[in-house]
Order: sequence, then structure tokens, then C-alpha cells
Amino acid sequence: MCGIAGWTDFRESLEEYGDVIAEMSGCIAHRGPDAAGDHCDRGCRLAHRRLSVIDPENGAQPMIYGKYTIVYNGELYNTAELRTKLKNLGHTFDTSSDTEVLLKSFAEWGEKCLERLNGIYAFAVWDKEERKLFLARDRAGVKPLFFHCYGHGLVFASEMKALFKNPRVRPQLDEEGAAALMLLDPARKGGSGVFRGIEELLPGECAVFDEGGLHRRRYWKLAAAPHTETLAETADHLGYLIRDSIERQLVSDVPLCTFLSGGLDSSLISAVAARRFADDGKRLSTYSIDYKDNRKNFVASAFQPDEDAPWIEKMSGFIGSEHTNVIIDSPALAEALDPSMTARDLPGMADVDSSLYLFCGEVKKRFTVAVSGECADEIFGGYPWYHKPELLFAEGFPWARSARKRGDLLRQDIAKHITPTEYVKAAAEETVKDMSVLDCDTAEERARRRMFLLNFYWFMQTLLDRKDRCSMAHGLEVRVPFCDHRIAEYAYNIPWEMKSLGGREKGLVRRISEKYLPHDVAWRKKSPYPKTHNPSYAKLVYGRFVQLMSERDCRLPVLLDRAAIDELISTEGKSFSENWYGQLMTTPQMFAYLIQLEMWLRVYDPEILF
Repeated sequence: MCGIAGWTDFRESLEEYGDVIAEMSGCIAHRGPDAAGDHCDRGCRLAHRRLSVIDPENGAQPMIYGKYTIVYNGELYNTAELRTKLKNLGHTFDTSSDTEVLLKSFAEWGEKCLERLNGIYAFAVWDKEERKLFLARDRAGVKPLFFHCYGHGLVFASEMKALFKNPRVRPQLDEEGAAALMLLDPARKGGSGVFRGIEELLPGECAVFDEGGLHRRRYWKLAAAPHTETLAETADHLGYLIRDSIERQLVSDVPLCTFLSGGLDSSLISAVAARRFADDGKRLSTYSIDYKDNRKNFVASAFQPDEDAPWIEKMSGFIGSEHTNVIIDSPALAEALDPSMTARDLPGMADVDSSLYLFCGEVKKRFTVAVSGECADEIFGGYPWYHKPELLFAEGFPWARSARKRGDLLRQDIAKHITPTEYVKAAAEETVKDMSVLDCDTAEERARRRMFLLNFYWFMQTLLDRKDRCSMAHGLEVRVPFCDHRIAEYAYNIPWEMKSLGGREKGLVRRISEKYLPHDVAWRKKSPYPKTHNPSYAKLVYGRFVQLMSERDCRLPVLLDRAAIDELISTEGKSFSENWYGQLMTTPQMFAYLIQLEMWLRVYDPEILF
């Protein structure tokens, strides 16, 4: 993985702006600590920060081939197949990097090369003869690509912080951004960067910027199709796709490990990886995260019935991995709220982010690449909202049921322009307005397709954004095999009775995983990403929130009603009776989120436009 940035302007040569591009590149150096490069052509400047994973000795960027220059962030998992096809068409290769394969794929097939790619990517190609810039983002949205368009020019980067180093871009917050922060965040509307004028390419979207302006199109969407395979055929087909995706993503010229939580998804990935490593005479390394005194403070609940630790130990022993358990204490977790916010450029999932930020920092001490189990729950129906009719058929998002309570915190002059529940409902309905269905789909089948899309384009995007930013802040590449577009396309059409085989969440994946896992691990009840149960953490974040709200330069009242803030403080959060977001963000995480929001206002200092 890498960091990319660039600037195209059809009225200025940009030759005198080398210092601007250097600053844009410098502030995303964490994404590519191994090398840096830049390219200048009339009206276009490109910058690249490299994290060397494949062919470290070669593959430097920006890379030039004929009239094309590319900057690219990502990994292609079908590099070998593409290289063979291109060689048969007469192309030769100077490196073993996927960058060269991608560039020559674009030279050969143009925009249609996207239809041939299997991987995670965000890239830009400048055509110096036709004077146009092409941008693209992978189908699942694993890799980010933000931009600001100002008529005769466009600025882009992997992270928004780089955009603000350009004189054409200023951090601004309008009422729409304020509503998104308070009613949707840590999720973001598709294509929105929250800051006014900052956009992001959608998953499966590409664009051309030329003298006629910006032209965007979706090159990939999930499509409904009849499922004609039997249960046995479906299990074989899906089993092949999952194994193939995992094995493709184990290719690396630098050290690689896997994340292991003892749950179904990470255990399956680690088991497949361990077998492949053993075939090559190597031993897999696995990593897990836990918190100081969690065993002492753990209390079972309906959605977290047991601890991960015994299951991690069992799985590590079963696959024979070299395992490292990273223990995080409450003070470090609270302190990391600030850098994890800066990593995302926005307030996020509070300590769910800061724990991952710290965890990735530890993994990076020994490894450059990790493989993780994100996104299986979104694709295969692992969450309660797929199974409970009252959530499946509910309006809006099932993980964002606190819109009204969140709206009550807003400053009254902002709130009077917004109906919180309607705002959230409209965001959900916009996502599914063009949903692909079959004429024969029942009302329940349509509801599950709708839930699939909401999860794929909202909940999953939040987790992918979190994973990319918290890992790349340390120069750690994290791969996510369940995000393979072939798996998503296939899963969209698997009948629910197969997907939920045995009446269980992800029942079909569990059946498939029995080939690789102990039976009790394969059928273990889902346990979410681990969070601290230590009461000291709740005290720390509450105390810091109170302190921040008492300081003279407190910024939160720009958005929130002061009386509502005082009520949160006086009741220690009990006046906010619902989860802030999803299952993990409860009262301590609400205070942690508001701390991140306060620090975001201080650090990014957006111009307030309301």
C-alpha cells in the first residue's frame, strides 16, 4: 500500500508549485515510508509515497509508460494472470511489480481494464497527450481516494489532510457537515468527506477530469441474478472463492502475519494461511488484541457471550502459529484518541479506533503486511439486524437508532433546520434507490437485499475506513480477503435459507469452515471486535471530557447546545440512554467520540459556515 496525491490545473502550468506537492506528499509519508517520488508535466503534478511489498527493488512511482504516468495505492491479486495476457499481446516487463502490470493494462485496455482487476486500489493516470486525468477506486472501497474540484482544476489525495496543504483547498464546515458529524458519524455518506467541497470516489467508481470538467461513472454495482446451484454446489463454489481469495492475498515479498480473534472469520483465514505457510516450510505468525484486566472485568452479554482469549489460544495451538497477544491499558487507550482521530481526519469509532491504532503500531514492529477478517458479517448476514424482523424491516439504519437523541444535543439554531430521523432515513433510502432485484423476489428477499446494500455501502465502509487509516498510520498494509468482489457478487444472490444454514448467522460459511477448523470454533457464536471492560477507562474519558469542556478555548459549543453538554456532565452520560453507534459504542465511547470531535475542531480548525 502507498499514499498518492496530485494536482491538475488547465490554466496554470504548476511548475512553480513543487513545494506544495512536497507538503502534500510529506503529510501522508506514513502511508509509504520506504520511498517517495514526484512527476511534473504541464498542468499536472503527481506525488507518491511507497510502502514496498512486491518487488521492493523496483516498481518506483510515479511510473511512466508512453504517454501515461501512474500513481497507485493498492495491491492486485491477479497480477500473474494479467501479466501473461499482456505478454501475449506483445508487452514486455522490466519489473515484477503490480504497478507496471496495472499501468500497461490501462495502456492496453483503457478504462475497461477495471473490469479485469482483482484487488484493492486507488490510482490516477495522467495522459500527457490528451491532457486528462483518470481516477479509479476498487469495487469494495477498501482504498480511499479524496478530491476537491474547483472548475479548471482538481486536487486529489489518499487522505484529506494532504488536500489541505494545497492553497486551493480550505477546511470548511457547513450545516450539512455538522449534521453528518452529529447524526451519522462515524459513518459517512457515500462520496462525502464531511468538509465542504471535499468528495471521495465511491466504491466501484471512476472519473475523468479534462478541460470539460469532471465526468464520473460507476463501473461496478451488485446485480441480482437467479441462484441455480444446489446447496452442495453453493458450498463448493463459495468455499473455492474464499480459499482462493485468502491464498491470493498471502503473496508478499515482505513479512506477513494474520490477525486472530478466535472467531469464525479470522480463524478461517489464519487456518488457510497456516496450511499454505506449512507447504512452503514456514510458520505463520498471528496477532490478537486484549486489554489490561479484561478477564477480571468481563461481563457476558447477549452479543458478547464469552471472552476471546481461550478461543485464540485454542486456534493458535491448532494451526501451530507463533502467536503474540498485544495488551493495551486504559491510559494508553485514552491517549490514543487524538492520533487515531488525526489518522482518520475525522472523529471516528472512539476507542474502537484508538485500540486498533495502538495494535497496528505493535504489529508493524515486526511485519509490513497483515491479513484480517473484516466484512464477512456484512456480506453473509452475521449481524442481528439480518435476523430480527423488527430491524430487518425498519426504516433507516439498524445500527444508528439514536438519531433523535443525537439531534437533541445539537445547537438549537442548527437543529431547527434538520429532522434527525428523517435525515438518517433519507441517507439510507438514497443508498438503495437503484437496488437490483428480481421480479420474483418476495418482500423478505427484497428487505435482505436492502440490508446487504446498507451494510456493504455504510457499515462495511466505516470499518474499512477505520482499518485503512489506523493501519496505514504506521505503514502497515492490512488485506481483507472477504472483500473480494467475486465473493460479494456471489453472496448477493445466495438464498437466505442457504446463507443462514441451520438457522445460524453465517451458517453456510460455518459449514465450509469445518474443513479447516475445530467444530466448536466453526460454530462459535459471533463475538464483536473486543473492547475494554475496565471501569478505569470510563472514568478517564469522562474526566477528560469534563476538563475539555471547562477550558476557555472549548470548541464543541459551536455544534452542541451548552445546556445539553452540561446535562451529559451532570448525569455522567445517563441522560443519553441509547448506544451512540452499533453495538460497541456505549456511554464511555460516546464521551470518547465527543472528545475526538472537540479535538478535531481544534486541530483542523474548520471555517464555520453557519
